[in-house]
Amino acid sequence: MRDAYHEELDSIGDSLVEMARLVGSAIGRATTAILDADLKLAESVIEADKKVDELQHDLEAKAIALLARQQPVATDLRIVVTSLRMSADLERSGDLAQHVAKLARLRFPNRAVPHDLHATVLEMGQLAQRLMAKAAECIITKDVDMALQLEQDDDEMDLLHRTLFQHLIDDRWKHGIETAVDVTLLGRYYERYADHAVAVAKRVVFLVTGEHADELQPDLQPEIQPSGGPEAGAEGA
Repeated sequence: MRDAYHEELDSIGDSLVEMARLVGSAIGRATTAILDADLKLAESVIEADKKVDELQHDLEAKAIALLARQQPVATDLRIVVTSLRMSADLERSGDLAQHVAKLARLRFPNRAVPHDLHATVLEMGQLAQRLMAKAAECIITKDVDMALQLEQDDDEMDLLHRTLFQHLIDDRWKHGIETAVDVTLLGRYYERYADHAVAVAKRVVFLVTGEHADELQPDLQPEIQPSGGPEAGAEGA
């Protein structure tokens, strides 16, 4: 039964990685859709978010079943509880990618992003995708140093967000109020998406170390006690 128990734990991790992969792809495709006014691509992003929601629901069901049947402790308990929180961050990331796609659909056949902001929005989309890919790698490798670095990587997104805002308050803005609202929302979507990627990485830190990311230095990576040690989770009955 112990093998089955650990297979269930591994399955939860696999679901998280799959969610991260899907929402990473979604933000990349949504960015293309909004910059190119590609209605078909926008619709595909919107529809694909259902798969992310399904994965989250399945993960929640697995986690609750494990808590009820196995009563895990220590490291294994952290895996289950932290995975539930990570899945919520990933699901929200998928929603934000969907919001970008819905904005593209709303403005079709027009483009929501003025030409002079295309490069900035493209960079935000590419950065968001890279941050989520790195968060997924953190889930797979349990690399604490990489996870801690992600918050610093997010500083670039904050800078791009401020760049968008500076365009909006510039006296030379000539694209009207509706476009200003669209760009404001768009910047917020990307900024929040990046925040969720960072949150996932921080939860990996807690999962591995039992400490919050703010309490650790990037070059300090405590070793996780093997699941088979004294703090191992409960075996299956």
